[in-house]
Amino acid sequence: MAKLMKKRWVFLLGIVIFIGGGFYFKQDSDTKAKQAKNTYTVKRETIKDELSLSGEIAAEEHVTLRFQSSGKLAWVGVKEGDYVKKYQSIASLDQREVQQNLKKYLNTFLDTRTDFDQEVEDTQLNNIGGLTDAARRSALRVLDQAQYDLNDAVIDVELKKLAIEYSSLSSPIDGIVVRVGSPYAGVNITPAQAEFEIINPNTVYFSATADQTDVVRLSPDMPGEVILDSYENQIIKARISLISFVPKSGETGTVYSVKIVFDKNNGSYQFRYGMSGDANFVSKIRNNIITVPSGYIQTEKGKKYVWKLKNDKKLKTFVKVGEEIDGSVEIKSGLHENDVIQSISL
Repeated sequence: MAKLMKKRWVFLLGIVIFIGGGFYFKQDSDTKAKQAKNTYTVKRETIKDELSLSGEIAAEEHVTLRFQSSGKLAWVGVKEGDYVKKYQSIASLDQREVQQNLKKYLNTFLDTRTDFDQEVEDTQLNNIGGLTDAARRSALRVLDQAQYDLNDAVIDVELKKLAIEYSSLSSPIDGIVVRVGSPYAGVNITPAQAEFEIINPNTVYFSATADQTDVVRLSPDMPGEVILDSYENQIIKARISLISFVPKSGETGTVYSVKIVFDKNNGSYQFRYGMSGDANFVSKIRNNIITVPSGYIQTEKGKKYVWKLKNDKKLKTFVKVGEEIDGSVEIKSGLHENDVIQSISL
């Protein structure tokens, strides 16, 4: 019986030792794994401060034309998709009424001019015969009034000539007609009903907005790359041409407009108005420098330090740091390439 009990105790002690040993080795293994996970091997690399802005294609030369007054649409010379030249006529209203009004006011002008010439002649004859001062002043007032009437007649003629000009529309830019509000002649229209929209495809650019915290990282002429959703595999070289000085109105936050022009021309109309995408910029770049993740750096009395591992021991090592870019901190001194550092969390 005693031998049996002794064997049992030996057996139980063996189990305890086995379990304890397994727990110890597991804990030691976990500790080493955790230690390895919280270490970092110092290396040289290039770090970049990159910024991406969303936007869409707009155009510098983009106009919407409309008549100044209502009337009968007499002629439409373009259709959607046509390419027009600068100053080319595109539509006109019925001009018969304004033409007749011009003739009428020209006749009024001639009649007024005849009266004016007569007043000038009468005044000269009266001065030859001799007049009192009062009579002379009265004659001059009559002559002045005739001059005013003549001036008004000239203005009336000029206004009627303008009415004829305003009854025709011409394009102020080269471009593609993208919308014709009223394509058929012979209908009565209001200015809003007969709009003609024209865009110059050679003046397209990428329009984006930058938050107030991001706009300070941008500058005019900064090079970048645009990737349009329509051409996901094509990188388009571009540069910033303008950053607005005042925030863009109608936005929920404080954002600024950024105009980005393409290095490539749009002769084939590859870039179409309204295409969306992203513009990417590198505002800072540091080449071939020693860096460590910012989480490994600690601060003590205003000085920066890291825990460096050497011969399985942790050594507090003070470092001189530079800029932090995208979570990586430049190390100017205190560490060398291939040094191993450890996180404070361990």
